[in-house]
Amino acid sequence: MPEHDVSSRRAFLATGAAAAVALTAAGTTTARSAPLPLTPTCVEDDDTPSNIEGPYFKRNSPQRTNLRTPGVTGVVLSLTGFVYTMKCAPIPNALLDFWQADDRGAYDNTTFKMRGHQFTNSSGAYVLETIVPKDYPGRTPHIHVKVQARGGPILTTQLFFPDNLRAYGMNVAALNRRDRYLDRECEVELGPLVGNRYTAKFDFVIEN
Repeated sequence: MPEHDVSSRRAFLATGAAAAVALTAAGTTTARSAPLPLTPTCVEDDDTPSNIEGPYFKRNSPQRTNLRTPGVTGVVLSLTGFVYTMKCAPIPNALLDFWQADDRGAYDNTTFKMRGHQFTNSSGAYVLETIVPKDYPGRTPHIHVKVQARGGPILTTQLFFPDNLRAYGMNVAALNRRDRYLDRECEVELGPLVGNRYTAKFDFVIEN
């Protein structure tokens, strides 16, 4: 897809992402609430690209919207957005299962640190409270996710960061250039760094 088309799609999608939407999951900490934006929009029939699952997916992750569990350190990331159908209808109760590396570029394959699943609310919105993942050999910083409408096919993909991300001394522009799996269409819209926190937005468009 040409770069200007990707930018145009992202601009449309970005208008629909909430600054922060409070979702409640058993045993979790919810994000700070904020007003919802105007009716979200998306681009019809332009679904989110898939990407490799990678070797570290674990089934049966805890249901939670906050991955910053005790002992987790790093640059804070608040990620929000919506899940849409191919016809731009928000999907309530869609499943999102996230997993990622920590601030050292390591995955926890023993417990469920930096892993969790959640469901969109009645407006199709989700929020993930986490940290910016660090790079590791061969990979730029990224977040893995599986997204599924109830009874629909599973989208497995990865979210990436723009070149201007600043965390852990990483040269993200150089890391992005070297990562063979980088997909700019799956790049989050990143807000400015305030204190030790980034906000970001990404909307998923999936088959249902």
